[in-house]
Amino acid sequence: MKDSNYITLSKLEPRHLKGALNLSQEFSWPYRLEDWEFAASRGEGFVLERGGEVVGTALWWCYGANYATAGMIIVTTKVQGGGQGSRLFNALLEATKDRNVLLNATEEGLPLYQRRGFLPWGKVLRHQGMLTAAPDTELHADIRPANDQDLAAIQTFDQLAIGMPRQELVSALTDVGDTLVIIQDGQLVGYAIARKFGRGYVIGPVAANCAADAKRLIVAHLGNLAGQFVRIDVYAQEGLSDWLQSSGLQLVGEAVSMVRGSAPEPVSPARMYAVANQSFC
Repeated sequence: MKDSNYITLSKLEPRHLKGALNLSQEFSWPYRLEDWEFAASRGEGFVLERGGEVVGTALWWCYGANYATAGMIIVTTKVQGGGQGSRLFNALLEATKDRNVLLNATEEGLPLYQRRGFLPWGKVLRHQGMLTAAPDTELHADIRPANDQDLAAIQTFDQLAIGMPRQELVSALTDVGDTLVIIQDGQLVGYAIARKFGRGYVIGPVAANCAADAKRLIVAHLGNLAGQFVRIDVYAQEGLSDWLQSSGLQLVGEAVSMVRGSAPEPVSPARMYAVANQSFC
């Protein structure tokens, strides 16, 4: 008979998701069960269990043969300090099969990642707030809702902007969210998705050829979200943080963007301004 304190490591399965939700709530993460289900359906993961209780999670998402992102790495305080975080993360790294691995780290997680060879390359800034009133929006003829025929162009532009092939993720995001595109001279030059997440809505990814177009896409989404709690996570180096604060979305946190290996390179002028999620970027 196994000791009730024995901790097992196994692949994440749908039966684990309610326990994973409970674990994330321990740390006041805003995820809903639907958010866990979406993330797990697009990637893979490991769980630690003790006596039928989920006490640790770690997920990853592979993008082609060269890249992966890692996230939703949580270990309950009840078993921290005993090497379980390292055990979990080592299993994740082995499963990514020598890909370049990206993640966004909290201050608490930095030592674990640095010991595994991760180096910082930027920051993601989390902005959020209750949108009491929609901003005044000027109609722009080049911005419109996406349709099914736009998907291939959105996927191509996403890859240019982030430097990784994320076709399946982008398709899944367009299925669950509202997507706006910028079309100029018959070409897609920007897109943004707003979807239900956590306490309300998240806007991201946001990709465009310039910051002005990224702002226009964000404002167009905000125009439909009056009375909603809105979150957007932006790359610090792209310079939207001050503008978002002036728009009523306060800066409430930041994460260190890290990579083990080489970070992907966007193809100019396309840039990723806001992430889909700090875990799967």
